[in-house]
Amino acid sequence: MNILIKNVKLVDYNLNFKGDILIKEGIISKIDENIKEKGIKTIDGKGKTLMPSFVDTHAHFREPGYEYKEDIETGSKAALKGGYTGVLLMGNTNPPASSKKVIEHVLDKSRKLDLIDIYQAGTITENLDGQTLSHLDEINDLVGVITDDGKGVKSSKVLYDAMIYAKEKELLIMSHTEDPDFTDSDMRLAEDMMTYRDIELAKITGAKIHFAHVSTKEAADRIIKEKKSYPNISFEVTPHHIFSYDKIDYRVNPPLRKKEDRNYLIECIRKGEVDCIGTDHAPHSKKDKEMGAPGISGIEVAFQLLYTKLVKEENIPLERLSQIMSKNTADLLGIKKGRLEVGYQGDLVLIDEDREEILNPDTFVSKGKNNPFKGEKLYGKIISTIRKGKIMYWEEN
Repeated sequence: MNILIKNVKLVDYNLNFKGDILIKEGIISKIDENIKEKGIKTIDGKGKTLMPSFVDTHAHFREPGYEYKEDIETGSKAALKGGYTGVLLMGNTNPPASSKKVIEHVLDKSRKLDLIDIYQAGTITENLDGQTLSHLDEINDLVGVITDDGKGVKSSKVLYDAMIYAKEKELLIMSHTEDPDFTDSDMRLAEDMMTYRDIELAKITGAKIHFAHVSTKEAADRIIKEKKSYPNISFEVTPHHIFSYDKIDYRVNPPLRKKEDRNYLIECIRKGEVDCIGTDHAPHSKKDKEMGAPGISGIEVAFQLLYTKLVKEENIPLERLSQIMSKNTADLLGIKKGRLEVGYQGDLVLIDEDREEILNPDTFVSKGKNNPFKGEKLYGKIISTIRKGKIMYWEEN
């Protein structure tokens, strides 16, 4: 698809200037101060900001098995409303993403819908049993990431063997760091202890490891220090752990931490030490949430939460936010998105930075309305999301 956007503030990890951008055949063709092109759809972006669309390293669309919470179509539409055109899905579905059949179902449905680019993670252990790895031979050519997200791998030997396999097959291990021996007594220690163990196993095996939803300052500090000598480590933080802390009572896993943890993570973002934002979009039905299911539905307000907290309140450059929501996340998944550069995919998001909006989960496209930030005043309204030069979401739709 072809489209020209003019008079817009262009921002990515390395760019901030007013100009025009031309997308031809779905690819960024030209970026300049005044592009003239006849016979092409043109948008006047005056007063707006154009960024690369966002890529999510961590989301749950619940299909197969829990479609009453979310499905691939509603999750994809929620992603578009939030400015995302690429999403890595976790494998704790029902049945889990431990077989070719389940993974192909997700990928085939995504291709038929053709709304966003979906990447399905496989499970480290078969059906999340914490022990079996024999299924990996069946799925390794369909996935780039394996994770037992939602549980973590308790056995050090099993994870060691999985890391050996992942290194050989060039798969990324995503670690859900929660030591079950501490889950009922100390969730902070549960995260920290498994983080330390998984770092050491990765260093021993040479595996590439990505830490999901890091929330404590101790875990983040250890990862950052180890990255200096072992570059195959990366980590993500979530919008909700950045926007708030344990001043509110809302069940999410890992829990909302102390104010000092939140502030430490913000400073890590400021210094460029955080690699990625993973939304951990976790939609639930009202009944499931009332029964204690952990998680927040938030992919369609993730940017607004982060923009409000980091850019508006903490004066962190918008370029930094683009780096951890677009460039780094796309690089981690090995896809050619996330930058305003000629030759990259024409996936863009048009934003009104100054527009106020009161968060109301009832207006979510997602089936999950479970979000604790109802009534918060947010900035950074998503006006439009463009994928491969095609307008996939416009706020008036």
